[in-house]
Amino acid sequence: MTYFLKVLAIAFCITASTASAQNEPRILAMGDSFFAGHKAQNKAVPNVLAKLLNEPVHNRAVPGAWIIYKLAISGSLGFKIERQYRPGNWDWIVLNGGGNDLLLGCGCNRCGARLSKMISPDGTKGAIPRLVAKLRKSNARVVYSGYLRSPGASSPIESCRDEGDKLDARLARMAKRDKGVWFVSMADIVPRGDRSFHGADMVHPSRKGSAAAAQRIAKVISKHP
Repeated sequence: MTYFLKVLAIAFCITASTASAQNEPRILAMGDSFFAGHKAQNKAVPNVLAKLLNEPVHNRAVPGAWIIYKLAISGSLGFKIERQYRPGNWDWIVLNGGGNDLLLGCGCNRCGARLSKMISPDGTKGAIPRLVAKLRKSNARVVYSGYLRSPGASSPIESCRDEGDKLDARLARMAKRDKGVWFVSMADIVPRGDRSFHGADMVHPSRKGSAAAAQRIAKVISKHP
């Protein structure tokens, strides 16, 4: 009887362990308010992504997070995007970042030096390629998301259009160098004059904008299960 109970207990532990492993998220999301917006309502980009893929996504994105961030304490709380990472059995890491560095760091005006600190024109050097290379060492595949563009002159980010295009181009070059990295552009999602993809501040995405971004990311992951 004792032997039977031991065998039963071992079988139960194995089953429970397997079930737990199956329920663990294999997708990690990192980034700024583009991924964190609508998080409380379960409508953020990673939330929608989870629904589209029918699997959990662990969202570590923090509003106001930067790629280049020097304050140690708040950086450890996630305001430095790199510090949002947590070890895990990640198959995919989906991230974004750089918008706050450009908008708040230099007002999207004469941002050449700051942009190059994040990522060089050829996509090989800078804080973003270093971060992506670090994430790739975990054997996870990486999807780097671009940002929605301004729908018109009424938006505070209208002046960021050129910098956004340059950032996108450099991210695309970075992704081409590694078969395990994808760049997903969001530059053509918002029609000119259509305010529905942005929130009231005309900077952050609306729920519609978040859903549209998630759909593009989901297509990449779905094609490479």
